[in-house]
Amino acid sequence: MGIGGIGIGPLLVILLIVVLLFGTKKLKGMGSDLGGALKGFKKAIGEEEKPKETDVAEAVEQKEKDESKS
Repeated sequence: MGIGGIGIGPLLVILLIVVLLFGTKKLKGMGSDLGGALKGFKKAIGEEEKPKETDVAEAVEQKEKDESKS
């Protein structure tokens, strides 16, 4: 048994049909585009979790201004 109850034979037939329809160059381009999109998505998620250095610096400056006013 293969993926989801589909055997190896039908998977190979499906792969062959896809290659015949799109061609290897277009499949390679689609794969690289998908990889780039996933890489960008992971980078965006990682940036969201980490505070930016400028945000930290601005917070420190604001705290210093507030303390000097008191």
